[in-house]
Amino acid sequence: MRSIFALSAGAAGVVLMLFSCRAVEAGELPRGSPLLNWQELPPLPDPIGFAGPLAGTSNGALIVAGGANFPDKPPWQDGKKVWYDKIYVLDSPEGKWKKVQQKLPRPLAYGISVTTPRGVVCIGGGDGDRFYPDVFMLTWTGDRIETTRLPPLPRPCAFSCGALLEETIYVAGGLDRPDATQSLRHFWALDLSVPAGHRKWQDIEPWPGPERHLAVAAVQYGSFFVLSGFQLEPDEHGKRRRVKPYLKDGYQFTPGKGQVAGTWRRIADLPCPVAAAPSPGLPLGQSHLLVLGGIDDSPVPDDPAEHPGFVNRILAYHILTDTWAQRGQIPDGASRVTAPVAEWQGGWVIPSGESGPGRRSPKVYRVTPTEKQTSFGIINWISLVTYLGSLIGMGVYISKREKSTEDFFLAGHRVPWWAAAMSIYGTQLSAITFMASPAVVFSTDCVRLLASMMVFLVTPVVIFFYLPFFCRLKVATAYEYLEKRFNLPVRLYSSLTFILFQVGRMGVVMYLPAIALAAVTGINIYVCISIMGVLCTIYTVLGGIEAVIWTDVLQVVVLLTGALLCLLLIIGQVGLTDVLSIGWDNDKFDILQWSWTPNEMVPWVMMVGGFFLFLVPYTSDQTVVQRYLTTRNEQQAARSMWTNALLILPGFVLFSGSGVALYAFYKTNPQLLRPGINDEILPVFIVQQLPVGITGLVIAGIFAAAMSSLDSSMNSVASAYINDFHRRFRPEVSDHANLVLARWLTVLIGAIGTGTALLLATIEIKSLVDHFNMIMGMIGGCLAGLFVLGVFTRRASGWGALIGAVAGSLVLLWVKFYTEINFYLYAAIGVGSCVFVGYLASLVLPRWDRDLEGLTIYTISWGRK
Repeated sequence: MRSIFALSAGAAGVVLMLFSCRAVEAGELPRGSPLLNWQELPPLPDPIGFAGPLAGTSNGALIVAGGANFPDKPPWQDGKKVWYDKIYVLDSPEGKWKKVQQKLPRPLAYGISVTTPRGVVCIGGGDGDRFYPDVFMLTWTGDRIETTRLPPLPRPCAFSCGALLEETIYVAGGLDRPDATQSLRHFWALDLSVPAGHRKWQDIEPWPGPERHLAVAAVQYGSFFVLSGFQLEPDEHGKRRRVKPYLKDGYQFTPGKGQVAGTWRRIADLPCPVAAAPSPGLPLGQSHLLVLGGIDDSPVPDDPAEHPGFVNRILAYHILTDTWAQRGQIPDGASRVTAPVAEWQGGWVIPSGESGPGRRSPKVYRVTPTEKQTSFGIINWISLVTYLGSLIGMGVYISKREKSTEDFFLAGHRVPWWAAAMSIYGTQLSAITFMASPAVVFSTDCVRLLASMMVFLVTPVVIFFYLPFFCRLKVATAYEYLEKRFNLPVRLYSSLTFILFQVGRMGVVMYLPAIALAAVTGINIYVCISIMGVLCTIYTVLGGIEAVIWTDVLQVVVLLTGALLCLLLIIGQVGLTDVLSIGWDNDKFDILQWSWTPNEMVPWVMMVGGFFLFLVPYTSDQTVVQRYLTTRNEQQAARSMWTNALLILPGFVLFSGSGVALYAFYKTNPQLLRPGINDEILPVFIVQQLPVGITGLVIAGIFAAAMSSLDSSMNSVASAYINDFHRRFRPEVSDHANLVLARWLTVLIGAIGTGTALLLATIEIKSLVDHFNMIMGMIGGCLAGLFVLGVFTRRASGWGALIGAVAGSLVLLWVKFYTEINFYLYAAIGVGSCVFVGYLASLVLPRWDRDLEGLTIYTISWGRK
């Protein structure tokens, strides 16, 4: 144990000596690597090109329609502007444009075009004489364009911005006539989920800022954005002119639940105006949006023919930190304004548009995200491989002691209480807590800290009211107690529920660190999952629960030290005062805003939900209960529980503090933010900022954490099957045969868990820690309710308890799909409904005669053993 604490202290000391090597680098931060690849597609079959065309996709084809240009000579030479009704279609990036016979209802330009699953919705726009309120949809059938009328806008409008958010189209700003001297300040919404005959545009409270036209729209993170634009005013002759400086403010609109209306928030001002930039902006990852070029306040030459073209900077906005940064440049000659953006085949298309004042271009560009650049390094690889190899070595060393199923499942009751405590902590910690907890705080706040505090209420309950039954009855699994208390069906139901839950859990706890490894090393995520699954299966098969526990101890030391390293590095670079002030100013510590709503993560929800989320695994999860049973006696098991509780709160404070520190670091260094999923934020920081070698060790710790949760599930599921099913129904089978079967089961379970993780890799999950807690509440709540009925009641019967468990599951399904109750309450609802219905059912069913001596709190001897 001394060596473990020495390792922690030593690693913490190393960071103090290594601050300078990363702090120097952080002092000279780059402007950011390019985020986009640019590719030219076949140009439009027009020698000049168009400004303000309509564009979108339908049935896999790209559609570009309408627009305006100066076909004879430029405007500064008195050229005449012409509007068009032509429609072009491109079937594939390698194909050729086709001019179809069908046309727009009229020559049209400077409207909004939005791609929907049904077709391209074209909104407003105008010609040389007037602007129009018309709205229609273009659909490509494979050989023709079909036009469908939709409800018109409340008034004529052009030069607006708009986009589709879920099933609602939003339109903001614009002009209502060609000679207007003031922009519009309106915000309209059309809900496409409403039946066609009932659709209409709704007039919603607009953004809390000035009117504008040629703004940039964007949709990201469940919100609609309005960015920059122009204001107008009449000059001395009554003609319009643009107000300078151009607008560089921005606003975020978040729709309300179940309705179109919502709330506006002013975001950080842009570094410069981006008026008339291609719209909508590009969403990248979970939290970034990009704006390409636009028109700023830069001086322009008096002669339009000498205009160098529009700005070519790419601006990136990070929603969570509310920061802007320049992230690369548009290739020379590719900057456009008054051009639409259409998402197509994994990228975005910018067709035609203006390349300079009065100048168009027929070129069409396709923009795709660049692949993430990684530089893990040979030294980090050595650290990673050495660490993971040591886990296999531990399994080989311990395998010499695995002579029976008691050794394989209970370590011969020879595990020290402190190692059992760290193993309990490590199993519940996993990579989910290490990575997702800081990521959640980075994205929201520290309110979940209230839930972690509930461990101090749950621990004495478990020690005094549950632990005696598990230890004194000499059970091999938690569910063996349920047979003694109720009947065999309850035991089998509970054990099977546990097994199914663990299969799902294994997938989640493997998938998250696989994302990290893929992000920071460049290895394919499916390869990452497979590597973890194979290595974990090997040492678990060899060393059983004893190998599981000692690898847990190692990974807890590495993960806590790694989290401390990250926190100290950030404090060293940003400063403790700045970390605290930035966190405070951005509501990271605002955890006590009271509300009685059960739908939000408010304090009472966190406390009630946290209590039951701890109660579920500590009383009904074999992966935890099994660790109580590996100690010598009840007193040792109680010590392990108290030690585990003492680790949880400071550990969660450390992870929450890391989340606040990461927020402060990236808010002050937004150019270092890499688009991706939010759960990557900690491993990305580790690779960017931790010293070489230490990075590999901490990343290895993340994978060891995932493997720790996986190995616990593998061994415990094998234990549940062998003891609750196989040995129960085939008692004549020898212990050696059961040990052989247990090893083969471990291999099978490892394969199933790995396969589940590979399946999850194909599914987008917004937050894995929340997803995991939701699963735990949904499945574990009713299971914990059975133990409550067994321990705290005398009247509850076996069949009544089963009815309660089934009823509780049905109640949770109803809550999940028909209410908006926060998932943190699922465990409490599951326990409560199972206990309530189970007890009532037991009262209704005929009484049963069963010896409950030593099986309830009313019939057990309370002397400590």
